Amino acid sequence: MSNRRKFFKQLALTAGAFSAGSLFNKLLARNIETANKTILGLSPDEVAGDEDYWSVIQQAYTVNPNIINLNNGGVSPSPRIVQEAVEQFNKLSNEGPSYFMWRILDQGREPLRQKLAQLAGCDAEEIAINRNATEALNTVIYGLDLKAGNEVIGTKQDYPNMIQAWRQRALRDGIIYTQLNFDFPIENDEEIVSIYEKAITPSTKLIHITHIINWVGQIMPVKKISQMAHAKGIEVLCDSAHSFGLLDFKIPDLACDYFGTSLHKFLSAPIGSGMLWIKKEKIEKIWPLLCNDKPHSTDIRKFETLGTRSFPIEQGIGEALNFHNAIGAKRKEARIRYLKNYWAEKVKDIPGVKLHTSLKTEYSCAICGVSIDGITPADFESLLFNKYKIQTVGIVWENISCVRVTPHVYTTLQDLDTLVKAISEIAKNKKNENG
Repeated sequence: MSNRRKFFKQLALTAGAFSAGSLFNKLLARNIETANKTILGLSPDEVAGDEDYWSVIQQAYTVNPNIINLNNGGVSPSPRIVQEAVEQFNKLSNEGPSYFMWRILDQGREPLRQKLAQLAGCDAEEIAINRNATEALNTVIYGLDLKAGNEVIGTKQDYPNMIQAWRQRALRDGIIYTQLNFDFPIENDEEIVSIYEKAITPSTKLIHITHIINWVGQIMPVKKISQMAHAKGIEVLCDSAHSFGLLDFKIPDLACDYFGTSLHKFLSAPIGSGMLWIKKEKIEKIWPLLCNDKPHSTDIRKFETLGTRSFPIEQGIGEALNFHNAIGAKRKEARIRYLKNYWAEKVKDIPGVKLHTSLKTEYSCAICGVSIDGITPADFESLLFNKYKIQTVGIVWENISCVRVTPHVYTTLQDLDTLVKAISEIAKNKKNENG
């Protein structure tokens, strides 16, 4: 048994995501390295339209060919190597869970923390690994020592789980939760910052910002809002569920105090993986969402006392990082924006069709909202799927009514041509119905 355990321990370590024996190195590295040589000297924008290059990336995914998945804003599929890593380490865990999970795989979290910090451009001691953006952001929302009468400013266009968390704090603790209302798209940073600034009162303690509005893809000027807020002694919590692994940025660039994201969106990590970042000097004052024996510790790991967790999923995050880094953050952002603009530019002038998202680089990337006059989002979504097998999501939220379309790096131009054809035909048929 001792020799057997030693063997599996060596296997786990040599097959780790950041070792020479990683699945990425075994199965994908050579292909992507060869593809990268073909684009040497090209800018990210030039590479964005190179279909030969992106065909190599597309082959790394296992998406169902019978469905065109354009709802990657909800959750993204993982490349094959990520899926296989999770499966491999799940099998290892079940060889002897208490041994292989707690004594072997648990050791993989620290290298993962380091690699996530490299991508995020921050200190590894500021990063906690958890299950999704909701958990990360709720840790801060419920961990802040806010008192009755303290104000938090958010928007009606924030993610529902975050809105409900703040409302619950208002009910439980008597804080004031103020929601601003934006009419997107807005192509003026100063206008957005001004709306936040005018809402500030002497009671305001924190501003909650959604980096990319999940409904329509509006990119918010987080850094400018944060700088304005800090000048007034106000902290900033950033919901970056849709931006991390999509936009090429470093967390310190945003100038916020707290940050939460899901890794199973554009990073293509295993489903059920997320990350929390807290500025180092603020860790001590945030209470853990789940119990910890040292709740006022300065150690970011106090936010990881989840009990039994999925160690295989954590190992899979590492392979997703390998894949992401091999492509390059700038290239990935440019490609996904290219895909969004590819279809959106083709439909924007069709009679009856309306885009709900800016096509300017600084205000959108992957997500774009689209509607057709006289058709509800639910009916539009159904038509796209039932007739064309295109998976999207209908959005009816506050002042937003549209279908959200979100491509990813595995999306082909043929897929988007099908979308354009579908929108054209649906709009034409509706116009004919109306005479």
